[in-house]
Amino acid sequence: MASPNLEFKTIQTNRNPVQQPEFNSRFSASQDRNICIDGITLLSDVPNNVTLSPFNLLAHLSDADSIPPYILKSVASKSKKGAFLGLSAKEPLDWILYPIGKLFDRKFLSIFRFKTWWSTVWIGFNGSDLQMETQLLLQVLELNSYVLVLSLIERNFRSAIHPGTEGEGKSFSCCAYMHVGDNPYDLMRDAFTAVRVHLRTFRLLEEKKLPNIVDKFGLPFWDAFYLSVEPVGLWHGVKSFAENGFPPRFLILDDGWQSINMDHESPCEDSKDLTTPGSQMLCRLFRFQENEKFTKYKAGTMLKEEGASRGGLRALVSDMKAKFPSLDDVHVWHALAGAWGGVRPGTSSLDAKVTSAKLSAGLQKTMPDLAVDMIVQGGIGLVNPNQGGDFYEAMHSHLADVGINGVKVDVTHSLEYVCEDYGGRVQLAKAYYDGLTKSLKKNFGGTGLISSMEQCNDFFFLATKQISMGRVGKLLQGQFVQPDWDMFQSDHLCAEFHAVSRAIFGGPVYVSDKVGHHYFNLLRKLVLPDGTILRCQHYALPTRDCLFESPLFDGKTLLKIWNLNKYAGVVGVFNCQGAGWYPEEHKYKAYPQSYKSMSGVVSPHDIEWEQKDFTAVYRNTEQFTVYLHRSDNLHMVKAKDQTKITLQPSSFEIFTISPVLKHNKRAKFAPVGLENMFNSGGAVEFLDYGCKGSLRKDQGQGHREVLGIFN
Repeated sequence: MASPNLEFKTIQTNRNPVQQPEFNSRFSASQDRNICIDGITLLSDVPNNVTLSPFNLLAHLSDADSIPPYILKSVASKSKKGAFLGLSAKEPLDWILYPIGKLFDRKFLSIFRFKTWWSTVWIGFNGSDLQMETQLLLQVLELNSYVLVLSLIERNFRSAIHPGTEGEGKSFSCCAYMHVGDNPYDLMRDAFTAVRVHLRTFRLLEEKKLPNIVDKFGLPFWDAFYLSVEPVGLWHGVKSFAENGFPPRFLILDDGWQSINMDHESPCEDSKDLTTPGSQMLCRLFRFQENEKFTKYKAGTMLKEEGASRGGLRALVSDMKAKFPSLDDVHVWHALAGAWGGVRPGTSSLDAKVTSAKLSAGLQKTMPDLAVDMIVQGGIGLVNPNQGGDFYEAMHSHLADVGINGVKVDVTHSLEYVCEDYGGRVQLAKAYYDGLTKSLKKNFGGTGLISSMEQCNDFFFLATKQISMGRVGKLLQGQFVQPDWDMFQSDHLCAEFHAVSRAIFGGPVYVSDKVGHHYFNLLRKLVLPDGTILRCQHYALPTRDCLFESPLFDGKTLLKIWNLNKYAGVVGVFNCQGAGWYPEEHKYKAYPQSYKSMSGVVSPHDIEWEQKDFTAVYRNTEQFTVYLHRSDNLHMVKAKDQTKITLQPSSFEIFTISPVLKHNKRAKFAPVGLENMFNSGGAVEFLDYGCKGSLRKDQGQGHREVLGIFN
């Protein structure tokens, strides 16, 4: 084991030796150039130009007022669990690709970008198993603990594990952060809390207010209409749900409402032909107001009333909210650069120019993508980053004025294609994200934004001071934003499979059905009559026994995800086998040999009760009731008991696991909730239990009352 106080030996760089300070840490650099944790080798044969340095909280206290005291206290108490990796190069470069050491024979979970904007999980044992553009590496140690290696940003530099790094510069002391812990979920939180203090460029999810839509049912309209979206279709889409008992609480007007055209078309007219696949990706924004389909709408048209002379998007939003009073919020889509092809130069007062797009070396081996091909073909009409604030203010002030409550911002990482003339990707991203943040605060109450196509570390580290919801679902991403698992269609072949996952993932639920094509019996298990949902209190994560497995194609593992309600836990079990990443071809493909019946077990211990203070007490509960929704089975188990389950391909089961509360030797009670809802335990808001004249109140926080009394 490593001694408590270590003097880190000098690691020779390619130029001058760098003396590492003495500090109290569980990480160490050995004489034979290994990086160790508690004496266990993590990386061997570490090159001379790689350095190891401590997390020094004192260096971050000069501006401590910007950090909540409880975060500083937490980081201070765990600082010896973390350390930084750095490196130096012979000369400044835009692209630095250096080894950082060898990784052998230790199972790991990694998260890597398989496309510009999307990431996925990969499991391996050695460094050669890693995929390009890896953002995070979680390893299992021999001491029943875990170590996290997290690629960071530093100055104009963004790192990724290839193994290798990407950015600008010559010498970096903090291009990756390492943290060790006994609980993988606590480890993630502690590591990102430390990085939050170190970088100061983002805030954690727990520090931010969530959007109004987080616990509601809503309708995006992408799959319903695609680019042909128009007012009459929107109206009938909302009407079909409202009249059948599913009043949508929010709408998302997706791609198809903007004023866009191609370079060869008239600069002030809507494009005349968007029928070719991906054609909108060659278009640029020529004005910030809605296109002709929406400007033609006259107030009162769908209400069959004679309205005033005003019209356009303002009139449509006003009429819809008048007709459908449950409708709280209307969001609209736009790309981070305005439209897929950015802004058309010369059509506004902003300084925009078409910049050619090219992929970095790290992206050239990712999955082929039509959107990427089209953007590279047409380039991006990029507004000068010095006008980033003016750009978003021009778009958003109009939207706010006509009654729009928020935006869905898409195509986020296309900026990295055009960053070469603007100081690199980090500097360009900072300028745009700063402008977006200011506009979000001014025009949409600070929360009216869903981020999409953004699963790369520079977004999370630079854009999330204010943004609190995004299209994510991985371990690291929930530390920054509330995960949003996107839309599904209720009448699809796999609709129930998707609906169940949405029921327990912890965010809003929305469907993108074509008008008249709905499965309302399914939606009744998700949506309450007032258009709200039974939202879990955490965000869904894989159980520990799934973390280092491949439930898409290993032919043996059921995917299990856990979440917490106020008085119970929930585990969703899914047979997802049959398709996944194929590294040899850099794409997703079928694994037909894995598409088969699969068995597994579920236990109360699968739920991470300690992740919320109000459920932590249930770790010591002796008995639980287990309700299986699909099989409609209710039984009692001991805390360590396992319930066996076998699932056919593309099928699921939901386990509501509720602690048995003892009143006396004869009376026990377990709240299960509404058995007709997928997330039955989410219905229990408040709990009193006891005998006549002797009620015991459980530790609720001002929730609505659900009462259980035993005679």
